[in-house]
Amino acid sequence: MKICGVELKGNDAVICLLSHAEGVVHLPDCRVAKLTIGNANDTQEVRKFQFSFAKLVEDYKIEKVVIRQRQTKGKFAGGGVGFKLEAAIQLIEGLQIDVVAPADIKESLKRNPLGIQFKDTGLKQYQEQAFTTAYACAMMRSK
Repeated sequence: MKICGVELKGNDAVICLLSHAEGVVHLPDCRVAKLTIGNANDTQEVRKFQFSFAKLVEDYKIEKVVIRQRQTKGKFAGGGVGFKLEAAIQLIEGLQIDVVAPADIKESLKRNPLGIQFKDTGLKQYQEQAFTTAYACAMMRSK
């Protein structure tokens, strides 16, 4: 199964592609590490972001998108733009999307620890949360 892990930070959707089959995890190359929206208050910009994400999903034949859940209130609450980006992704027709709580990710990683250090994956440091989200969800599914 090909999974796209997503972490929403500010105006960015940081992504990591991961495929998981028969107990083997593979990190396919991707043309982008993050998608950015310029002005989240402009309808055309939101549509452009949604189109770009949908095109990425189509081009890489992604079967499932997993979004790392953010707090809605409190000191570490996610910003309004992030929630707009989440909604734009969730409204893409025909796409299987799960929003996964950090506690569920942590529990999955505890049961299925990474076999290698993150720095050895070849991904950029800012992709770590998107990667762990995709990996944890792949491991949840395989059990």
